[in-house]
Amino acid sequence: MRAELATDYGQERLPRYTSYPTAPHFSPLIDAKTYPDWLRSMPSPRAASLYLHVPFCRAMCWYCGCHTSITKQDEPIKVYTTALRREMELVADALQERIPLAHVHFGGGTPTIMAPESFSDLVTAMRRSFFVLPHAEIAVEIDPRTLTEQMGKILGYCGVTRASLGVQSFDPRVQRAINRIQSVEQTAAAVHRLRRAGITGINFDLIYGLPHQTIASCLDTVERCVELRPDRFAVFGYAHVPSFKKHQRKIDEAALPDSLERHRQFESIAEALQQRGYVRIGLDHFALPTDPLAVAQREQRLRRNFQGYTDDAGDVLIGLGASAIGQLPQGFVQNAVTTRDYLQRIADGQLATAKGYAFTADDRFRADIIERVMCDFAVDLAPICRHHGRSVQTAIVDRERFARLVADGVVTMKGDRLEVADDFRFLLRSVASIFDAHLPKAVAIHSRAV
Repeated sequence: MRAELATDYGQERLPRYTSYPTAPHFSPLIDAKTYPDWLRSMPSPRAASLYLHVPFCRAMCWYCGCHTSITKQDEPIKVYTTALRREMELVADALQERIPLAHVHFGGGTPTIMAPESFSDLVTAMRRSFFVLPHAEIAVEIDPRTLTEQMGKILGYCGVTRASLGVQSFDPRVQRAINRIQSVEQTAAAVHRLRRAGITGINFDLIYGLPHQTIASCLDTVERCVELRPDRFAVFGYAHVPSFKKHQRKIDEAALPDSLERHRQFESIAEALQQRGYVRIGLDHFALPTDPLAVAQREQRLRRNFQGYTDDAGDVLIGLGASAIGQLPQGFVQNAVTTRDYLQRIADGQLATAKGYAFTADDRFRADIIERVMCDFAVDLAPICRHHGRSVQTAIVDRERFARLVADGVVTMKGDRLEVADDFRFLLRSVASIFDAHLPKAVAIHSRAV
């Protein structure tokens, strides 16, 4: 039954629901004039989050779905980090206060492509523009192949508490097919370097559904990874969208596994990690029982945002850098996507906001439901409906899909409580989609559900 449903539902194109509404619904009507007004008018947050996007790598990984570009030179990176510092000042000026930060995330690209002194200068500027709380989590995404000893020390010196290392797969054949050659030894050296610098939170990113990937190679990668005992794993399905990411055309589509094989790869990884003491978190994360993410799940305060699953309780996310997305109580904002456009806007002394989305009351209502489904595998509709002044009958948009999910045993409905059956948690995105009022307008651009 599970295999049949993995095939049936797996071809659906659905959002990952790291936001609601999702980015395809953003509009240029929300721009660099709107954003400062939103910043000035929002209530002072108890704590906010900051995301900084660094869109550079030394080489292109063909599976990549991020906004990034390749540079062999350091000068473009220096120019870009100068713009990031200036953007911080512009945001701080609009806020008219040093808001407290509980979470900081450097993403990319490869943030550690910066020179160590540039990273240090950037953190200093951040602390000048914002109040970084003493207990704040500062996380950095890292390519283990390029992390130097000096950079590791600087990360520790700057107060970084968590590092996310891209692993994807240790299978040599898969690595050649995706243009990312990375040895176990390189990865282990990076982990040891970070731990010596005092960075105790270590995450590994794995991908399934890659060309030539097999269950055996997935399990071999897991075995090698758990020897290094990271605190967390994020296990993502490869999203093949060559019409949007032209470099993905270098991947042989004939070598990609189908939905059923992708499902089997993920479940094999999930089972192996759980056997080794990791707790399954939401759709695609795993953590040791003592990790803050696992604690948040047990206490039913797990959240989901553009970085995936988090224990971040705030509702303010400031996005800095090209393509970065931010979230305020009023809605979403996104910076200009291309580095050239972003740099020009900052050089002109304006915020780089190019598009966004203003929340409606219905959006807030549905966002709360979808987040609980994605985080808890269940949702009590009645209290959410009462909070938003809505009737339970209005919650489900796609009644036909809902009836199908019930008939297939994927979900059960007891009173006003919807639960996802344990064996079908891999269909979480399909369940969340029944509450999505925007989905019919943007199905084709999303990745496969399984």
